[in-house]
Amino acid sequence: MFGYYLEVTHAHRDKVPAHYIRKQTLTGAERYITPELKEHEEKFSRPTRSRRSWSIACLSSCARRSPPMRRGCGARRPCSPRSTCSRRSRNWPASGVYCRPEVLDEPVLSITDGRHPVLDALMTERTFVPNDTLLDGGERLILLITGPNMAGKSTYIRQVALITLLAQIGSFVPARAATIGVADRIFARVGASDELARGQSTFMVEMLETARILNTASKRSLVILDEIGRGTSTYDGLSLAWSVVEYLHDHVGCRTLFATHYHELTDLERSSRA
Repeated sequence: MFGYYLEVTHAHRDKVPAHYIRKQTLTGAERYITPELKEHEEKFSRPTRSRRSWSIACLSSCARRSPPMRRGCGARRPCSPRSTCSRRSRNWPASGVYCRPEVLDEPVLSITDGRHPVLDALMTERTFVPNDTLLDGGERLILLITGPNMAGKSTYIRQVALITLLAQIGSFVPARAATIGVADRIFARVGASDELARGQSTFMVEMLETARILNTASKRSLVILDEIGRGTSTYDGLSLAWSVVEYLHDHVGCRTLFATHYHELTDLERSSRA
């Protein structure tokens, strides 16, 4: 970046020959050049100039050929995602088949023997257990998924969201059968992260994202929430989680998968019936 130079510390500054030319002053040293060193620098920089000239010529040549290249890319673009989905569905892994989902306008979500599409490809051994999902937009509107750590709660709710997304882009899905109601948006509040550079703690980020979901989701949305309220005390977190579930059920009315450690939330079923 700075070229070639001779650096001499301030302790030996008085020994610098008179023909040295000062180039740069640092905190603890001085940098010098000589006519011979400058000539040496220019000789070694010539290949760099040649490469730059070659790059400019190459870019100019590409620019002249840009219109036909763009037309070719535009012709292939619609085929790329379709062929990728087709190849992926045809060459399914040994863990199970991919089925053609039935996509409906009603807010339903029925998956039989569903699998996580990423884990399905990564896990060579048949250790992933297929599972079912049933949401009908009516009485079965919200699923509370409870269980200990490493039980697969987060994997399950992400799996459902990914299967829904795959179905809506026209792909086969990793399941034995699937009926997917079109979702206008898929909302996810998963994981724990902060935005300290913006003055936002982990809990603040969680609450802001949750508030955005509650204010934006519609009846046609799919919402997955993972451990809402874990960033604060137990009872405060339980109250927050309880309120979020009630609001989604009573006011938003969208299909929701809610993974939580608060098993007390299962009492919501009895309270809603009452």
